This record gives sequence, structure tokens and C-alpha cells, in this order.
Amino acid sequence: MFKKIALAIAFSPRIEALIAEVKRLVILFDTELLLIHVGTKTPELEAKLDELLARHGCDKLRTKVVWKEGKPVKMIVKACEEENVDLLVAGALKQEGLFKYYMGTVGRKIIRKAPCSVLTLIEPKVETSEFSRVVINGTQLEITPYVIEKGLEFSKIVKADMVSILNEIKLYGLQMGTASEDSEEEIAQTRRQLVQNEIDYVQKILENLDSGNLKINIKVTGGKWAVELARFCEKTEANLLVVGDNRKLNFFDRLFPHDLEELLSTLPCNLLIVKK
Repeated sequence: MFKKIALAIAFSPRIEALIAEVKRLVILFDTELLLIHVGTKTPELEAKLDELLARHGCDKLRTKVVWKEGKPVKMIVKACEEENVDLLVAGALKQEGLFKYYMGTVGRKIIRKAPCSVLTLIEPKVETSEFSRVVINGTQLEITPYVIEKGLEFSKIVKADMVSILNEIKLYGLQMGTASEDSEEEIAQTRRQLVQNEIDYVQKILENLDSGNLKINIKVTGGKWAVELARFCEKTEANLLVVGDNRKLNFFDRLFPHDLEELLSTLPCNLLIVKK
């Protein structure tokens, strides 16, 4: 699924946990590792990084460190482009006094501009996180079949226990409003048909995919997709949320200022943004 994974590092208290997390991913996906640091390279920092890599058993032959100076977002994106990175791993921050996480300005810009998929870890651990309960956004978009495919592939590799695909009924309020003058039975039938249409959409995608031994649930909501995704992740105590970004359609340019801004401001769990 990934041939090269990158980690953007800063020499903060979380650096060891992030290295431990990314090392596990490198083993699971059998990839090369690229570490990107934007800042001045000094013998002290180089020695500290070498010690951390040795402590966690990172393969020197499959690990490369890139040191760049300049604006963080520009340099990280440039490094990913130059090194043909498939997945960029980054950390989120906990809000002051709250058990919620958010992406700062730099994090948001990296997500929008990265040429590859991005995995945001809300609470990296030295003993590494698990991705046992995965939620995939199944809202009907051009990129959705690809998102579901990659979400299932990721879930199989990390051995997830449960995968839920949450689908949104587009214009649910309008469609139900149109049916409001019908009888109660007709309204109920309209609602059932809308739900079934979304289930059929996902099942048709799944017919062409290898889901292995994964347990898959299809859920349908009539609410705003970003809000409902966050609520569903919290309700099911999900470890990972998978959404998509089709750069050709300027997906983030259309949705980021509204739905995704809200999602990234209070991340419900780890977030994988799949890009083609």
C-alpha cells in the first residue's frame, strides 16, 4: 500500500513516541522511512536522533534523514515530492484543558498541500497505538470507492477488529421535506428507500474488493457528514477515521473551510486522509 513513509519531526517531548509509532508502520507495511526535520542541523541534534533510532531498532539501510531550512510547510511538502513519499505521518495537539485534539495552522497547511496521504496521530505512544476500530467515510464522492478500497487495505494490514463505513444521505432534509405531505407510511417508506440506496451504493463497491476477514458494518446518517463522522467515531470509540481528498477536484478547497475545519479542530481519533 505504501512504499515510503515519512515522519515530520521536531525535537519535542513527543519525538520518541512518534518514532516508535512510525517504526511499527514501517514494519507492518514493509516500507522505507524518511525523517524530515526543518531547522538547523547540529551535531547535538544529529546524535540525539541517531540514539533514538538505535533505541527503537530502526533499520539504517531503510531509513533516511533529510534536514532542511526554511518555512516548515514548504520544506516538508518539498521533501515529500522529492522523495516520492506515499504516506506522511504527523502529530496533533491536545487542546488546553480539554480531552479533544486539533490541528494547528501548520498542520492544516501540510494536510492541504501534501502530495501524498497523511496520517495524523492524536496521541502517539512509545508502546504504539492500535487501529482496532476503523471508520471510513462512505459519502458519495468521486474518490469514495478509492477511499473504501484503501481504508480496507489499511485495516487488513493493521488487523482491525471492526470496520464501519458511514454514509450520508445527500440532501436528506430536502428529500424528506418534499415527502412531508405524504402519509406516515409513505414517509417511512421514503426514509427506508433513502437508507437502502446508500447501503446499496457501498455494497456495490465492496463486491469488487477483497475485505479478507474484516468485520464490516455499513451505517447511514442523514446529518452533516463531518459532524456525524466525529459523533460516530466518539460513540464507537474508533481508533482511526479514514476520509479522502481528490486533489483534481479541489476537494479541500471546497470543503476544508467548513466541514473539515470543524473535523480538524476537534479530532475524534487518529485521522488518515487518503489522496490519489
